Amino acid sequence: MRRTRILTAVLALAAGLLAGSPPALAADTAQDVSITADTYTWKNARIDGGGFVPGIVFNRKERNLAYARTDIGGAYRWQQSSKTWTPLLDSVGWDDWGHTGVVSLASDSVDPDRVYAAVGTYTNSWDPGNGAVMRSADRGASWQKAGLPFKLGGNMPGRGMGERLAVDPNRNSVLYLGAPSGKGLWRSTDSGASWSQVANFPNVGDYVQDPSDTSGYASDNQGIVWVTFDESTGTAGNATRTIYVGVADKDNAVYRSTDAGATWSRVAGQPTGYLAHKGVLDAANGYLYLAYSDKGGPYDGGKGRLWRYATATGTWTDISPVAEADTYYGFSGLSVDRQRPGTVMATAYSSWWPDTQIFRSTDSGGTWTKAWDYTSYPDRANRYTMDVSSSPWLTWGANPSPPEQTPKLGWMTEALEIDPFDSNRMMYGTGATIYGTEDLTKWDGGSRFTVRPMVQGLEETAVNDLASPPSGAPLLSALGDVGGFRHTDLAKVPSMMFTQPNFTTTTSLDFAETNPNTFVRVGNLDSGPHIAFSTDNGANWFAGTDPSGVSGGGTVAAAADGGRFVWSPAGAGVQYTTGFGTSWQASSGIPAGAVVESDRVDPKVFYGFKSGKFYVSSDGGATFTASSASGLPSGDSVRFKALPGTKGDVWLAGGATDGAYGLWHSTDAGATFTKLPGVEQADTIGFGKAAPGASYQTLYTSAKIGGVRGIFRSTDKGATWTRINDDAHQWGWTGAAITGDPRVYGRVYVSTNGRGVVYGDTSDAGGGTDPTPAPTGACTVTYRITNQWADGFQAEVRLANTGSSAWSGWSLGWSFADGQRITQLWNAEYTQSGSAVTARNVGWNGGVAAGSSVSFGFTGSWSGTNAKPAAFKLGEQSCTLA
Repeated sequence: MRRTRILTAVLALAAGLLAGSPPALAADTAQDVSITADTYTWKNARIDGGGFVPGIVFNRKERNLAYARTDIGGAYRWQQSSKTWTPLLDSVGWDDWGHTGVVSLASDSVDPDRVYAAVGTYTNSWDPGNGAVMRSADRGASWQKAGLPFKLGGNMPGRGMGERLAVDPNRNSVLYLGAPSGKGLWRSTDSGASWSQVANFPNVGDYVQDPSDTSGYASDNQGIVWVTFDESTGTAGNATRTIYVGVADKDNAVYRSTDAGATWSRVAGQPTGYLAHKGVLDAANGYLYLAYSDKGGPYDGGKGRLWRYATATGTWTDISPVAEADTYYGFSGLSVDRQRPGTVMATAYSSWWPDTQIFRSTDSGGTWTKAWDYTSYPDRANRYTMDVSSSPWLTWGANPSPPEQTPKLGWMTEALEIDPFDSNRMMYGTGATIYGTEDLTKWDGGSRFTVRPMVQGLEETAVNDLASPPSGAPLLSALGDVGGFRHTDLAKVPSMMFTQPNFTTTTSLDFAETNPNTFVRVGNLDSGPHIAFSTDNGANWFAGTDPSGVSGGGTVAAAADGGRFVWSPAGAGVQYTTGFGTSWQASSGIPAGAVVESDRVDPKVFYGFKSGKFYVSSDGGATFTASSASGLPSGDSVRFKALPGTKGDVWLAGGATDGAYGLWHSTDAGATFTKLPGVEQADTIGFGKAAPGASYQTLYTSAKIGGVRGIFRSTDKGATWTRINDDAHQWGWTGAAITGDPRVYGRVYVSTNGRGVVYGDTSDAGGGTDPTPAPTGACTVTYRITNQWADGFQAEVRLANTGSSAWSGWSLGWSFADGQRITQLWNAEYTQSGSAVTARNVGWNGGVAAGSSVSFGFTGSWSGTNAKPAAFKLGEQSCTLA
């Protein structure tokens, strides 16, 4: 379960924007910048979901048109042909990063091409900009923006209530928006182009989650939380006369207008003591259904009720499926079946343990059935089956005791919608995914319906760090809420996030440059160790031991050879260890909270940065010495890395707009730094495979160069830069991490704060693929099984160049005779199709001189017999077996 949303990136950005720092020592000079010289193809490294989906909206005029909103990762449109989601707000840029948080969505039921999104992430100082209403006439393919004179809170408490934005179903030029922070109810009469406050609306709300919170996050008034039209009280082209509005006020939660918004009054006889999270009207039978909770959600809520209001008679009826005393949760996720009047569903959104609950009634709330119930505690019977084969990590690798089950039906289930055209299809959002079913009516017949993830294409992870080692898996990630993943195939969902331990948020990870099977990661965990190690390229992990006082992950660095580690955790000073962290010693000469990195060649050299000072250790992290380098950013919004293959080559990015800000380079292990001219701002730095014909690795950065914010690439040590993204692919804030791929020229992995890991491939010559050279000359292969057990084995392959010419790359193929399957391979890349295997060099071991050899190893599965391959081919030529 994940109860907290990641704020690290936002806080780091705020620090970068607000912290003062001294001016740069040297004035910038002109820089040769190519803004549109390359075309990239952008995709997500597939995780599928990973964050909270608080809203799902179906269009009520057009079948299969649906939208989803996320709290920090933008909005999406459903694509029925592929059953995937298409992102709609990737065009949000750096300066407007807050507009990736979507507090409400509205799809126009008169003109289905029109869709609206109310955007803004925080109502407090964390988001420096005001909110806006985005409007689109082409289903979100392009947008226009109407700025608002107040902030919106897509990632604030109460974000699962709604929808706060609504289009009049009879006169679609009229929209309403419920605002937070005491700003009241707002209306547009020109299809969202302009907005004005409804001056006579009587209540701006008064509920706050925690009045004592000085940050303004939990102490903000949650305001106006939903708007619902009674479409039966209007005619086409004329404004709907009856409108219901939900207010975050436990004593005055529901208001109504019967004259198209001219006047408003509190609905008489309504229940008190609760907040109305949702108000859904079934005009066919004249009922307004309301889901109530004692808290604003989406995490909290200890009591709740469901009520039905008869719009014709004014009668209120408590239709709660359980007695108030038996609730330990609030209700939300409210929906009616438009094909079957009287069918209504709701969720127990805040039931964390043992699971969420979903309720269904086919008689307008007179009686209810549950998605699951106890048979004899702790055993339970489910009306559903779960199939998470498309996103297997949703089990969290857990093995809970009854009545808990894995995978869970969900948590934070504030969004549930029955397809208005198909009674069998229902989708609901959770804290980690969108689940759905296409055989929902089996519920009523007593047979089980199937729940599956319906989330492909929707990527909502916040990325803290990235690693692309020279061998093994191409990508490992450090993520908020779901820990992180090891991608062996970017187009496939990994089977599991990092476990043993499973951090709620991974804050940093690193690998040993010359021994990339050795990995380390650190992160946050309510109880337990905050550091873990791997000796198999991140496939499996084991926990280390925390030094005293550790309260959070911080940053970590692995020595180039993997023999030692330096850790700068939250709550304690910088520490170092030899081996795998069974005991730690305090480093001297470096302040607590410093960012730490390792030299990628010398295993004894480590680096640190804190508050404008660069620190260097040459004794494995035992002692650090402050560099005399000056002119670096004085704040702590800085990220730096050492270049693989060259000792002492360090690049540093960061700063603030009111001081030193940019990109610096050192070739003497940080003793001196040179600021790159023309790079006005830079927030990340990463390295990838050198361009064809180049000797220096490719640089990547999220930066402002030539007056343009974007993702940039340099193939000549920063002398010139090419912008490689475009205005349609900006993803809000991208300042946490970036790395190139050491094996594929032009490939870059970009962190986002809510859109997952984005990667790009270039259209440049030599980009996007890594062609394998065809070596010539004789070769010899030694194949040795080094270990074998009941159903698995480990083997080593040695490929020798016995010819007279050097190889600049190699590709070795063979076939297994007994159905063996490779499960992991290191020091080479590989593909396997049936029995046929091809292993190729990685970037650092492609060159093999005459008379020399190269080795790689792998683990595999077998059954029956485990015979060695009978033949090996180097490209198209056969090798001698040794």
